[in-house]
Amino acid sequence: MLQINQIHKFLSTCPKILESPILRFFREKLLMAESASNTGSRKLIQIDVSSDSVCPWCFVGKKNLDKAIDASKDQYNFEIRWRPFFLDPSAPKDGVSKKEFYRQKYGSRYEGMFARMSEIFKGLGLEFDTTGLTGNSLDSHRLIHYTGKQAPEKQHKLVEELFIGYFTQGKFIGDREFLVETAKKVGIEGAEEFLSDPNNGLTEVKEELAKYSKNITGVPNYTINGKVKLSGAQPPETFQSAFKAASA
Repeated sequence: MLQINQIHKFLSTCPKILESPILRFFREKLLMAESASNTGSRKLIQIDVSSDSVCPWCFVGKKNLDKAIDASKDQYNFEIRWRPFFLDPSAPKDGVSKKEFYRQKYGSRYEGMFARMSEIFKGLGLEFDTTGLTGNSLDSHRLIHYTGKQAPEKQHKLVEELFIGYFTQGKFIGDREFLVETAKKVGIEGAEEFLSDPNNGLTEVKEELAKYSKNITGVPNYTINGKVKLSGAQPPETFQSAFKAASA
């Protein structure tokens, strides 16, 4: 029996054959089958990421993870799920100045922290915005959970947009309008209605917090294929090694 690649090679060497609409259709189907075959042969990498939407290292870690995934996409298929964590569960629901919040929390050290993050973000081609408000990130975690249920493949992109808004555009992570606009940007409908009820998703966020983040003290934290664990904003090469170990 001829293999898909043999048929494809034969058709490619006979361009006149492809003038037929039926054979063009046949070739397109072969290409789709070949793509599906290649995808099916890749090993699956499942990644659970415990993260907080107001953690700059979580954004840095995501950028490095994305680089590792892009470099490994020919070897693996990836499923990524974002899980909640709260750096400061007592953070106020109403927004407060970022600078004032961190000044009160860390004293004069906050200036050095902001300067360091600005340099790290520049290395990623981003501007670290120290203006705007900060506060409780619960609603963002509710939205992340909602997106994971509605369209799991869009959750990773939603988290990216939340990070971009909060860290580079001075958006307030607790602002309902910002959250809804971000959901719409990645193609998620119904977010406004979901977030309007403060009880929606609350139980699920608490359950995920207990299941995935109970025994960790800091984020980002990664569990790969349920057996390899990493913490911190690791470089892309470390993620790639973890993929290999987790798929063995």
